[in-house]
Amino acid sequence: MYESLFSLEHKTVVITGGNGFLGSAIVRALYDFGATVVIADLEVKEQEKEDARIIGIRCDVSDTASIKAMFEETNNRCGGIDVLINCASYGAGYGKQGTIEQMSDEDWQKGIDGAAGTAFRCTREVVPYMEARGGGSIVNFGSMYGLVSPDPSIYGDSGANNPANYGAGKAAVTQFTRYSAAHLAAKGIRVNSVSPGPFPNPHFQQDKQFHEELSKKTMLKRVGKAEEMIGSILLLASGASSYMTGTNIVVDGGWTAW
Repeated sequence: MYESLFSLEHKTVVITGGNGFLGSAIVRALYDFGATVVIADLEVKEQEKEDARIIGIRCDVSDTASIKAMFEETNNRCGGIDVLINCASYGAGYGKQGTIEQMSDEDWQKGIDGAAGTAFRCTREVVPYMEARGGGSIVNFGSMYGLVSPDPSIYGDSGANNPANYGAGKAAVTQFTRYSAAHLAAKGIRVNSVSPGPFPNPHFQQDKQFHEELSKKTMLKRVGKAEEMIGSILLLASGASSYMTGTNIVVDGGWTAW
């Protein structure tokens, strides 16, 4: 019984942004636990065509028509959809134009949409497919900055300053998660979220001083590794969380707990 608790065999999992830093680590774990994984991303990588259980389908999460087409193709190729992981996001208003005083209406709206609108559109469009299966699991990506404010003092001149629209959008994701859980439970669809803490991509963020400042803010005194998001996602995607809905799991090394 317990050996299969986290099994995803015979399940089709769609993950938006599956080619990203966190997404790619999650894809491999989903695959290893038996799922057929559909990577819904702007680019389809060649290696995704080499295995029948890893499928790449182009999807622009800012575009409803693109989302609809991706889910329709997934359904046709895989025979249904069991799990949706809303990992993809996009932002606007970084750098000097990202301050409260300087941010434009357009950047504000784009950042909010990139954080919360993506989860809304994908959730709306997947519901009929999950309902046809008798239920499913949706996992949304929030952020620690949907729970607490960035500390301006740790960013300095790192260039990684976090704009207000990102945190506001991620806060909306956790509330949308609760709302969706309440309103989709009758359809057998569970909706939960995860809120990652500091997971800087080492390929792009190599500022040692900035990493040290991030590390100091956590109880564990270090930043996260991509594979450390896997446990929470496997829990929420699998039957191991069958009595969980409307919750948010924070994976932040203790950042938001003090």
